[in-house]
Amino acid sequence: MTMAEEDRALTSRGLRTTTAEMTLVWFLRVVAVYCLFFGILYWIRLIGLYPGPLWRFDLMPVDWQVAAATLAVLFPFAAVGLWILASWGPVIWFFCAVIESTMYAGFPALFGQRYPIVAAHLLVALIYIVLRAVIYFQSRKPA
Repeated sequence: MTMAEEDRALTSRGLRTTTAEMTLVWFLRVVAVYCLFFGILYWIRLIGLYPGPLWRFDLMPVDWQVAAATLAVLFPFAAVGLWILASWGPVIWFFCAVIESTMYAGFPALFGQRYPIVAAHLLVALIYIVLRAVIYFQSRKPA
């Protein structure tokens, strides 16, 4: 079987991977590394290795205890889901993004203003939506 015949056979079975699909895979893997990094940072804060004055779990205010404990669990969980391309990976990342965005944009008096983190979450969401839309419209296009 020649290469052209093989390509036609794969395309007829719907097994051909588009550039947008491969871009989405790599994008999700990059976001997974980002989530794992942030999960590790939250765990570092929880166990007291962070050099800040109130960054040990028993010394944190209650609002930080709830947020840090929640994100320390959810970020690595999202990283695994994104890395293995599970359908629940982006959903868990979305929960993490909403929690952090609410923390830093909605309650800056309690958590501080970290607008670059909020902007990063918005950018990741926008790129994800664009890639999914491109894949959707490519799949609807007749062969």
